[in-house]
Amino acid sequence: MSLLYLFVALVVSFAICLLLVRFAHKHSHFTGDNKLSETQKFHDGPVPRVGGLALVAAFLVVQPLVLLMEGEALARVSALIFLACLPVFMGGLLEDILKIGLIKTRLAAMAGGVLLLIYLLDWRIVRVDLPFLSTWLAFTPVSIALTLIAIVGVINAMNLIDGYNGLTCAVGMIILASLAYIGLKVGDRQISILAVTLLGACAGFMFWNWPRGLIFLGDGGAYVIGFGISSLAVGLVMRNPGVSAWYAVVLMLYPIVETIFTINRRLHRQESPGLPDAAHLHQLVYKRMMRWAVGSGKSGDRKMRNSMTSPYLWLISSLSVIPASIWWNNQLALQTTAVLFILGYLWLYRSITKFRTPKWLIYRKHCRTDKDEQ
Repeated sequence: MSLLYLFVALVVSFAICLLLVRFAHKHSHFTGDNKLSETQKFHDGPVPRVGGLALVAAFLVVQPLVLLMEGEALARVSALIFLACLPVFMGGLLEDILKIGLIKTRLAAMAGGVLLLIYLLDWRIVRVDLPFLSTWLAFTPVSIALTLIAIVGVINAMNLIDGYNGLTCAVGMIILASLAYIGLKVGDRQISILAVTLLGACAGFMFWNWPRGLIFLGDGGAYVIGFGISSLAVGLVMRNPGVSAWYAVVLMLYPIVETIFTINRRLHRQESPGLPDAAHLHQLVYKRMMRWAVGSGKSGDRKMRNSMTSPYLWLISSLSVIPASIWWNNQLALQTTAVLFILGYLWLYRSITKFRTPKWLIYRKHCRTDKDEQ
């Protein structure tokens, strides 16, 4: 029955994106990405940045179906999750339309959504499977503070990696698939239904976003995915003692590590952590590993190069999600995975920056433009 929610969400999201793309000429003056800085922009021409509308609409349409099929108790949880997500989404949508970074407004909206989640459902981090920290989490204020930091951090992390066609959406889908699987495995139908619903909404959007880049998530869409995966991860661990707290960490390790490493890099350079730069892992993959049409000024070539970048990062994300899904109740295995993933990330990043990337990782297309890079 969970597949029904996935299908309905997919169809609704697909249809909303179709309308947004079809009538882009009527709203692109305020929904397009034409005012983004060159550091943030990697696409040609104004493209709608309001894909988050499709995700929210799909989730909303599924609500009556959940009530009809699952009953009031589960539908209530689903509705409250949606309510808590709204301020987060609206904060991002405001940035997408105004095309300016409203840092204080953004953080206030995120914090408001997390606090609303805690107030309405009491979903919060109550254990981290580390003795010296678990004692502190017995104090509710500490638990709330850690939950606030963790969820807001993941929301921003998913937005940070949103740089290429299909990147954030596919990473979110991989994580949601794991959440749905573990939810079913431990008998938590609420988590699995919520996960497959958002998964379906992402799939409907993905058709239009990758590889053609006809519509983008925007800040609102990235925030919805970030809020969704982090909230469900917190809820799954809290409601099911058999699921290790490290499962949630390893599950989202790629965006988490990318964000922490980015903050550290910017602080080391005495730069503001909130300012955009061009040194993220996905940007290095784009510039130095994806050699498709390097040097070509053709729009189609640049778009193909853009879209071929994302699968590299899907694979990297899967290297933590798959082990997390296998050893979801094995703390030692999860901790080992976390250490190996971080070491692998640092090795890959350093290799790319030092021009020592293994040749088998570099995609090349044999064409005259390759000579321009030599």
